[in-house]
Amino acid sequence: MTDIQHDRLLIIDFGSQVTQLIARRLRELNVFCEIHPYNAVDDAFLTAFAPKAVIFSGGPDSVTRPGSPRPPASVFDLGVPILGICYGQQVMMEMLGGKVEGGKITGGGGTAEFGRAFVAPNGTLPLLQGWFEEDKEQVWMSHGDHVSRIAPGFEVFGTSPNAPYAITADTARNFYAVQFHPEVHHTPNGARLYENFVRLAGFKGDWTMRAYRAEAVANIRAQVGDKQVICGLSGGVDSSVAAALIHEAIGDQLTCVFVDHGLLRKDEGREVVAMFRDHMNLKVIHADEVELFLGQLEGQSDPETKRKIIGGLFIDVFQKYANEIEGAEFLAQGTLYPDVIESVSFSGGPSVTIKSHHNVGGLPEKMGLRLVEPLRELFKDEVRALGRELGLPASFIGRHPFPGPGLAIRCPGEITREKLEILREADAVYIDQIRKHGLYDDIWQAFCAILPVRTVGVMGDGRTYDFACALRAVTSVDGMTADYYPFSHEFLGETATRIINEVPGINRVTYDITSKPPGTIEWE
Repeated sequence: MTDIQHDRLLIIDFGSQVTQLIARRLRELNVFCEIHPYNAVDDAFLTAFAPKAVIFSGGPDSVTRPGSPRPPASVFDLGVPILGICYGQQVMMEMLGGKVEGGKITGGGGTAEFGRAFVAPNGTLPLLQGWFEEDKEQVWMSHGDHVSRIAPGFEVFGTSPNAPYAITADTARNFYAVQFHPEVHHTPNGARLYENFVRLAGFKGDWTMRAYRAEAVANIRAQVGDKQVICGLSGGVDSSVAAALIHEAIGDQLTCVFVDHGLLRKDEGREVVAMFRDHMNLKVIHADEVELFLGQLEGQSDPETKRKIIGGLFIDVFQKYANEIEGAEFLAQGTLYPDVIESVSFSGGPSVTIKSHHNVGGLPEKMGLRLVEPLRELFKDEVRALGRELGLPASFIGRHPFPGPGLAIRCPGEITREKLEILREADAVYIDQIRKHGLYDDIWQAFCAILPVRTVGVMGDGRTYDFACALRAVTSVDGMTADYYPFSHEFLGETATRIINEVPGINRVTYDITSKPPGTIEWE
């Protein structure tokens, strides 16, 4: 549990695939919330957490099944507003004296409902302020079971063709329940419902990056004291923001180690070190280990073998330099809140210990260091907001994700220095094109891959036999799924011309239009 001192909203997770979206909606309203699996929430937890309001998430189970997920009954005695969503509505009804039944779509009457639906109003309710300005609201349903009898004290405030109890409330106790999912974008006005709920609960909306920055600095100082901290600095958003925040807290007690493995993009190592060492006055060890990494990778073409070599060498190199830092007792990592949530899924049980997502590959176990994870309460977009609050350049805050193995997984087949140099130049031209056309911030990730084939071409009056490259650009929210970016043919033609003209060694350019799934974002 966090040490954050704001009013807290507790989200009890019953296994919905979109529970994180609830938290993101609330964070956008400057409300601090945490997600905890139902089987990790008991009476002692509720007392310690002291939520100002509670939300029950959806879930895949059926409340009609013996042993199905339940919150502790004491949650209803806290005297705070509660909002149940989908399965959360059904569990409220079942526990408070209503009835839930399984069902099929048989021509209406309150049965299963999946996809877009429309809810009509039935009376007025403060929770629904700003809703039903027309005669119905579009929502997203995803339920097989249905409420067949509402619990005593509840009234109906909204209905849909297959959910006569789509919106219910016990206004005396501030209990609210909806059968649909207001957190997904298929419920266009869903954000307003959450806004109304937190207003009813009395939240002040004081969860801001300025406040978080001050609290995090105080927490880091209290945790670290006068000890030394080391940080693996990759130049990515997470490690950059973590380093800047920790440096603000403890100054020269922080030493960053930037491992240059020869698989970085053009000028990346110089830019990262220059920003943090020269402009932000951080202590940065620039570990130039290009020869070591490329030497070990020579002749290797299997993607998993390449990953293992890079990961193993990184640990060894980082540890070598870290051992030179006298008095180091803490390792800083850019662990984010989604990592924490995924570590304790509702199916893992309350006894599961939260594992750390080691951005530097298992170093704490090998080195005996304690972890400092100042971003573990934040989502990715909040990390970017904190970076802006800390004054990091927009060029770093808005960077596309870059994989730990670097260009190795954008170079299918055997890695050679020649191919890496060609790849760096082609990638630099491609990203320059995207920036020049004002598209960089519209794209989740964009890069060039050099293909393990040579193709025949004609340049001037001569025949060429050079490499082909593939351009990749995708849109995504979290990287779990992705669609290819719909560049215009004019853009692609212009970019291909520039790469072929400016990058010796490439005579053919292709564009990858594979979505994820079935493909992956990276090529290896």
